[in-house]
Amino acid sequence: MARINTNVPSLIAQANLDRSGKDLSVHLERLSTGLRINRGKDDPAGLIISERIATDLAGIEQGIRNSERASSVIATTEAALVEISDLLNTIKGLTVEAANSGAISDEEIEANQLQINSAIQSITRISNTATFGGLKLLDGSLDYITSGINASEIKTARVFAASFVGTNSQQVEVDVLASAQKGALYLNGDMPGALTDGVLASAVTIRVAGSKGVNELSFASGTSLTNLVSSVNGRSALTGVEAVLINGDPNSGVIFRSVDYGSDEFVSVERLGGDTSATWFETYKFADGLELPDFSAGFPWAGIGTTLTSTNRDTGVDVQALINGSLANGDGLEVSLTSPNLSVELLLDETFATDPAATTSVFDITGGGALFQLGQDINALQQTNIGISSTSASFLGGSLVNGTVHYLSSLQDGQANSLRTSAANRDFSGASTVLDKAIDEVSVLRGRLGAFERNVLETNTRSLQSQFENLTASKSIIEDADFAVETSALTRAQILQSSGTTVLTLANQQAQNVLQLLG
Repeated sequence: MARINTNVPSLIAQANLDRSGKDLSVHLERLSTGLRINRGKDDPAGLIISERIATDLAGIEQGIRNSERASSVIATTEAALVEISDLLNTIKGLTVEAANSGAISDEEIEANQLQINSAIQSITRISNTATFGGLKLLDGSLDYITSGINASEIKTARVFAASFVGTNSQQVEVDVLASAQKGALYLNGDMPGALTDGVLASAVTIRVAGSKGVNELSFASGTSLTNLVSSVNGRSALTGVEAVLINGDPNSGVIFRSVDYGSDEFVSVERLGGDTSATWFETYKFADGLELPDFSAGFPWAGIGTTLTSTNRDTGVDVQALINGSLANGDGLEVSLTSPNLSVELLLDETFATDPAATTSVFDITGGGALFQLGQDINALQQTNIGISSTSASFLGGSLVNGTVHYLSSLQDGQANSLRTSAANRDFSGASTVLDKAIDEVSVLRGRLGAFERNVLETNTRSLQSQFENLTASKSIIEDADFAVETSALTRAQILQSSGTTVLTLANQQAQNVLQLLG
């Protein structure tokens, strides 16, 4: 071949030199950036998955920060609750001291009341001022908002968690299945030869016991059932048992019953003195599962059949109810439900809780609560809600006292459960009930927040950190350069570049050999 117009070997050398030059450039770029994928052409499929992982990593990293920030919010909230708990314990001690009226003067009671007033004001102040970065924590801002609660059916409602997936409100339906009951025993007021015309025909001593204690009462022959009822009720604070005349008529008989509702309450009436073999002072209860009878037409002793059982003890029954179709836990007049989309505690009105035929009570949760974004994707599965109710004195400790809901604020001077009022009535039970409930509410709230931090936030943080580590490793495998491989490839590219340059020089010189043919 002696053609000079086209130098094919030179073209081949040029093409190979260009390829080796580009290869050298790629390896130099990878070594300088540390990345195997610097542009889409380096690995199109790898680039796609790498960018998706990068998006996940950004979300997960923020999710970790969100969880850590949420833990800080919970810790700040609990620190405020610790102070409130200490103040409540102080109030408890002052109230117990004031109840020792035989050894404390009126001036000391007033001094204690001043301390209680100050402590209650401090509780409300802490509730209103506890903040995290401008976010109010305990003033009810993070509590759920309810609407349509019928006070004649539901006395108090505490919502701990509610999900609003696909909606901005959640309806709550409460349907009583079985009534709450007090422990109750019945005494016939017209037992021939013994209780004729509602009067005891002979002396008798009875032991009355309930959830608060036991007491013995002795009655002389001829004592009316009216006086018997008064004697039992005079010791209700000691026994937890009260008595009423059936239809207000001694001839109809007496109902001995626990003061409160629920399975923790009971009533026991035993005859101790006199002729214990006599049956005229027998007490009865209705068979388990039967509702309390209607005494409006008098007690139907005759023809009652097997529905009555002779006994000296009966236990109360907790209310049974459905909340949004799920069976709730009953405790006296209270019902509570914990489910994936709703956690709520309700104190039912006595009339509503004892009437299974009552219409279903309905109210709405229209918003509120503290929403925490815990994952990398904004959806309900990676979010969680928790309600933090107000701990001010006007919301804390709601309890039924003599049929009325009283709060911690009722312990302030001049209120229904103040020390002065309680001392005048010689009854501190109302103040004690409210205080115990308030202490329990704060303790439960701290427990819920602690469980939320430990079981939700901390586990979420660890889970996200594990995901972050594994995804980072996967992303590194896909897009990071392997320096051992790249340096080896760079050496090869450098050799090819150098040899290609030499070969191209030789190819260009080859055409000069034609000059020898011209002599």
